[in-house]
Amino acid sequence: MSPSPVFSDLSPAEVWQHFATLCAIPRASKQEAALRAHLQDWAAQAGISAEVDAAGNLLLLSPASPGCEQVPGVILQAHLDMVCQKNSTSPHDFSRDPIQPVLRDGWLVADETTLGADNGIGVALILAALSDRTLRRGPLEALLTVDEEAGMGGARGLSPDRLKGRLMLNLDTEAWGEFYLGCAGGMDVDIRRDGEPEPLPAGWTVCEIALRGLRGGHSGVDIHEERGNAIKLMVGVLHDLAAHVPYRLVSLRGGTARNALAREAFATLAFPEALDLSDWLAGQQAGLREHLRGIEAQLSLSITPASARDMLGAEEQFVWLASLHAAPHGVRRMSRQVPGVVETSNNLGMVDLQPAGGSCNFMVRSLVDRGAEALADEIVSLFALGVRNHRCALSGAGYRFLRADHSWRTCAGRAGGGCLGWRLLALAAQCIERARSRLIFPESQRSTAGLPGFSAQRPRMASQRASPSLLERSSFWAKAGKSRPRRARSSLA
Repeated sequence: MSPSPVFSDLSPAEVWQHFATLCAIPRASKQEAALRAHLQDWAAQAGISAEVDAAGNLLLLSPASPGCEQVPGVILQAHLDMVCQKNSTSPHDFSRDPIQPVLRDGWLVADETTLGADNGIGVALILAALSDRTLRRGPLEALLTVDEEAGMGGARGLSPDRLKGRLMLNLDTEAWGEFYLGCAGGMDVDIRRDGEPEPLPAGWTVCEIALRGLRGGHSGVDIHEERGNAIKLMVGVLHDLAAHVPYRLVSLRGGTARNALAREAFATLAFPEALDLSDWLAGQQAGLREHLRGIEAQLSLSITPASARDMLGAEEQFVWLASLHAAPHGVRRMSRQVPGVVETSNNLGMVDLQPAGGSCNFMVRSLVDRGAEALADEIVSLFALGVRNHRCALSGAGYRFLRADHSWRTCAGRAGGGCLGWRLLALAAQCIERARSRLIFPESQRSTAGLPGFSAQRPRMASQRASPSLLERSSFWAKAGKSRPRRARSSLA
């Protein structure tokens, strides 16, 4: 396969050549087989041992450089899959189409789709390190896990005895010069209900309201920025509409991934008579933009004709819209131990309501396991209360906790104490300073005052990241230095 010309001038060339390959081969969660097979072939040609474990993870092993056989082995870890999101106007098919990257204002982006830099750039860095014959190092292992974005399936299925290295570096992070000494746990709450379709009365008018243009983002990284959630905003629009004119709900769709902030939502509505809602909709758009001033400048609302044969039952419509309107989304509680860090949050990531039934998904995260459990229970109770109060049929209704990860907390004591987190922080700083002074930075960049870009403040807890596997919990990745590689991001971020 020939890489996109957009990569031709990027440096370091070998890293970006590998990333170009990752863009060319579709790699949605649970669909990593084609990429894994390609990397196995690449490893065979490079003389690198390759194995696939029972969970589908790819393990690559490159022996130590001559004379370095006794140097402790290092494991580099990243995940093969990516979050697959696109604008509704994009024809992109993540199961077969390559990502189309473009350079824009110094950023590598993908128009109307996610780029897959999470965690493609980490995989590319690992492959470049494996094939670099100029490095003098001990044995180098690569653990490339699968299904990270859809439930940590690869990490969960990893056998503890598969890896031999002494140290592990996880290359799935956004922060520069920061150490992660804690991680949130969480769970998914999946709400599903069956419904009884009602036929659309003759002569009714059907239209679709679309809410587009939100920034979106990662529900674990950006939840504290109060970006708009298209599902919640659309439900609010429908709630206001019900106070002015009668309508029936034909469908409601929003969001494409459980761990992404919903960027778009679409509601198909039926009215007893033709209405001109353009002025009302323009007022709604202006009100939402004012409410989200400085955050969602591109928010838009539009209406187009549509068609339908069935609609939701009146009681089903009320239960769903009232419950979604009252459902929590965003930050629930900030940490009192670590200032500026979110302790508990929730993302209403996806909804799909149809006349025959509907579903929605909530992703709950917390530094405190009890906090996640309490918020998840509140969500379940909210929907159960709506069912009981309106005596809707319970057939097919219910919820399930799709997964539950335990939080990993470190102490938040003062530097210099006996806290394991601070001891790890100090040890990591010493190791990087030693490597920096000996191997990495020229004399002009050395400093006796400390690491450039490094600040010994309270340990930062990754309170808005999904909890890692037991293997990942024993490691951390630190970066320091003033120079950074070429930036990569998604145009959907």
